[in-house]
Amino acid sequence: MSGYTDLKLITGNSNPALAGAIADTLGCSLTPTIVESFSDGEIKVEIGDNVRGSDVFVVQSTCNAVNTSIMELCLMIDALKRASANRITAVVPYYGYARQDRKVVPRVPISAKMVADFISTAGASRLLTVDLHAGQIQGFFDLPVDNLYASKVLLDFLEGFKDNLVIISPDAGGTERARAYAKRLGAGLAIVDKRRDAPNKAEAMNVIGDVQDKCAIIVDDMIDTAGTLVTASKVLQDKGAKSVMACASHPVLSGPAMERIENSELSQVIVTDTIPLHSAAEQSEKIKVVSVANLLGKAIDNIHQEASVSVLFS
Repeated sequence: MSGYTDLKLITGNSNPALAGAIADTLGCSLTPTIVESFSDGEIKVEIGDNVRGSDVFVVQSTCNAVNTSIMELCLMIDALKRASANRITAVVPYYGYARQDRKVVPRVPISAKMVADFISTAGASRLLTVDLHAGQIQGFFDLPVDNLYASKVLLDFLEGFKDNLVIISPDAGGTERARAYAKRLGAGLAIVDKRRDAPNKAEAMNVIGDVQDKCAIIVDDMIDTAGTLVTASKVLQDKGAKSVMACASHPVLSGPAMERIENSELSQVIVTDTIPLHSAAEQSEKIKVVSVANLLGKAIDNIHQEASVSVLFS
């Protein structure tokens, strides 16, 4: 996948390590770009190379600090549009605000739609992302959206854990994802019945399915404060699981997440690099990272070559 002449890959400050790994996969270099802040907090963007007529891919997870990351992304896209780039693909491995995808109480915004409007208005031609929290967010864009599945790389890692497995969905909404993992691994399936009392607070109440003497792997799209995850792991152990692991695409790991994980029954937590780990997570022996760089690199290559991206969904 080398020898590109009109493909440009640029990144902001949210996840430069992943952008560099994607560049290595593609056999190209990152286009020099200045993304920094003025003394009053305003963001300065300057593209350091000619992009006129180029096919440009902007790698920027909208993660901590999420608002700054979104602004950097939109300003980079605007700069590229004004520099006459031919096509601008926003590569957003983690799409922030995705959990605010509908009105659940009166007088609240649909924040995921507003972020989609920001990206579209800035001038993006298409979006490439990984494991949207809610699939319907694709419909918030009036441009092509490719939503890749991190399961492709996570399952490759989990192939080494086939001994008496049961895949766990931490709630009813994640059952389809857990079923897909269970089918691929030839494992059993169970569901944790969860009752949520307030945002970022969850209580796992019961387990539907057999976990006795099995290696339980909890599968989710993200780990935020880890409240759901840790409570579920305790319930699974109480129900007789021999060991409990977790597997998630997006390691948000905010607030007390790492303290909870370190003090939990979880033996290992497997995540991807859609979001860079903070220092506590990097130093943890429980956290294992697998990279989506190759998956995103293949998708970028297919988009650039006008080939099918859906072949990567299988």
